[in-house]
Order: sequence, then structure tokens, then C-alpha cells
Amino acid sequence: MAASTAAFAEDEEKELSDMRGAGAAARRLAGRRVAEGTATTTTSASSVSSSPRPAPPPATERTALLGARQRQDGEDSDHRIHIPDAPEDTFSFRKLWAFTGPGFLISIAYLDPGNIEADLEAGSLAQYKLLWVVLWSSVAGLLLQRLAARLGAVTGLHMAEHAHRNYPAPVRILVWLMIELAIIGNDMQEVIGTAIAFYLLSNTLIPIWAGVLITIFDTFTFLLIDRYGLRKLELLFGLFIATMAVTFGYEYVVSAPPQLEVVKGALLPLCEGCGTQELLQIISLIGAIIAPHNLYLHSALVKSRDIDKANPVEVREANKYYFAETSIAVFIAYIINLFVIAVFGDGLYLTTNQEVRALCMANNNTHADIFPVSVHHFLH
Repeated sequence: MAASTAAFAEDEEKELSDMRGAGAAARRLAGRRVAEGTATTTTSASSVSSSPRPAPPPATERTALLGARQRQDGEDSDHRIHIPDAPEDTFSFRKLWAFTGPGFLISIAYLDPGNIEADLEAGSLAQYKLLWVVLWSSVAGLLLQRLAARLGAVTGLHMAEHAHRNYPAPVRILVWLMIELAIIGNDMQEVIGTAIAFYLLSNTLIPIWAGVLITIFDTFTFLLIDRYGLRKLELLFGLFIATMAVTFGYEYVVSAPPQLEVVKGALLPLCEGCGTQELLQIISLIGAIIAPHNLYLHSALVKSRDIDKANPVEVREANKYYFAETSIAVFIAYIINLFVIAVFGDGLYLTTNQEVRALCMANNNTHADIFPVSVHHFLH
């Protein structure tokens, strides 16, 4: 999934870069013509009436200027999402809906297989004691996402473009290699994790290798959907998040963990009786939530809305709505992570392999053999 979103951001940026190039060419050409006309009139200010009128630009230049402007207007309408008009001093839900999308696309990174695995480990290892780590990691992630979104909305350039323009070549190459390694690392865990999920959900009918092929196929499916419009891709990912919220929410209601303990674990930064394993799990939770490549992606996605970068009012308004929709998306992701930790903490905390094996066998589950018979091994 990281590969599909990274590829999507790259394609989007290429299209928008072409559009900026056309606009820049038009502005430079227009500025040169204005400058030539101004210079001609000012050098002969004392004899304006007798001076010859500046010659119009050649037909080829006029055609190029007109074509550049038309291409820019056409690409704006084709690739950027229109923002409806609304009073500036009021909060418009129509505008919020127009800006909604980038925050939910990046919130998938808060719910990928690495996050779910870290959540179930945290629940089975420390029950509800590490919920506060997820809360404050999400808050820190939200602040970083806000900065990334503001960077793209205010400057019109995403983080990779800023790095390319401001860093020397050795630093640019180093940053590029680090990002590539981060993407590869995410892809490996997500492809393998998705294949294992297919294997478990199908009750071993879909082998691991087939799950890998299905995952590769759905990656290209996302790229294909992007070709039909960014909004369709955003709605698809919103559907994925809604499905996770409903299914994990159902599990939370069914398991019914003690609410007081859940609230205590979420609000109080305590970890009584914690040791090295719990500390390592805290690091795992933070690393799973705060992902640097997500900042690059967010700074590029916000450029998909049609706002005038030269208009401070529009830019300020865009930052407001981007922060609002990102806050909603990150909050939903946090609630889903809380559901996972609480469910696994309620069902698997201090549970031995033997107890889980007996439970699987009692329900005729074919995965019972996964758990060793020894009673001395806890799930974590």
C-alpha cells in the first residue's frame, strides 16, 4: 500500500510540475513583453507622441503564450479539485468536504499491518498500560502532519522538491536512498502481512505465495483507480477505514473490556511493573505511528486542491480545513488502534499458548496446531 500511495504521489506531482512549468513559462514570457514595452516607453518619455509604438510580439510568441495559458487552465480544471465558495468568517462543511481526502489517505499509515501487529503485541504484553503511548504518539504525529500539510499548501512544493532545491547533491542522494529504504521496509511487512492475513482468513485455503500475488495485484488496482480521479481513490481508502472501524468496534463491544481500566490506560502515563519488554514495545508503537515517508506524502497530496497560492486568505483557509480533516482522520485511526489493543489486552493478556490451543480446539479451529503444547510460554 505504501508503494501505491508513493507511486500515486509521484504521478500527481509530475502532472502538477508540468502545470507549474507551463504557468511559469507564461509568466516569464508575459513579463518579458511587459518589460520590453515599459523600457521602450520610458527611454523616450520626452517624445512619446513622436516615438514609434513598440512592435507587438511575434505571432509565434503570442501563440506560445496563449497555448501555455490554455494548458495551465485546462490542467487546473482536470487535475485539481474545485473548492466551493463560502463566507470567509464561517465554518463551511461544504468546504471541509472539498478538502477532505489527504488526511484520510495518510491515516492509512497509522493502521497498516505494522501498527496492528504492534497493537496486538502491546495488548497481550501490557494489557491497557500502553494506551497512553498510542494517544500521545498520535498527537505528535498529527502535529508533524500539520507542518507537512502547511508546507505544501503555503509554498506549493512538497518536501522532496524542497530537499532537491535546497540541499547539495550528496545530501539529496542520501535522503533519496533513505526514503527508498523506508518504502522497501514498509512494503515488505505489508505484502507479507497481507499474505498472512489472506492465509488466516481463508483458513489456510489461500497459501502465502498466492496472498503475495493478490497483494501485488491490488497495488496495481489502486494505481488504476487513481487514473479515474483522485476523489475516487480517497473515497476507496475512506471505505477501508470505515470497514476497520466497524469490524474492530464490533470486536470491542463483544469483548467488553473494563472501561475504567481502558480510560485509565489511555490518560495516565504510567506503566506499573513494566520492564525491558514493555520499553521495547513503547518504541515499537511510536515507530509504527510516526512515519517519515508519510510526511512527504502529505505535503504532496495537499497540492491537489485548487487554491491560489498568491492569495493569503485562501492559503490560510486551506490550512484551517486541512488541519480539521487531518485531525478527524488521525482521531479515527487512534480509536481503531485503541480497539485493537483493548481487545487483545482483554483476551490474551497473560494467556498461555496451551489455553489458546484449548480454546481453538473447543471451537474446531484448524489453527490450534500453531500454538505449542507447553504451558510455560505466554503469547508475548
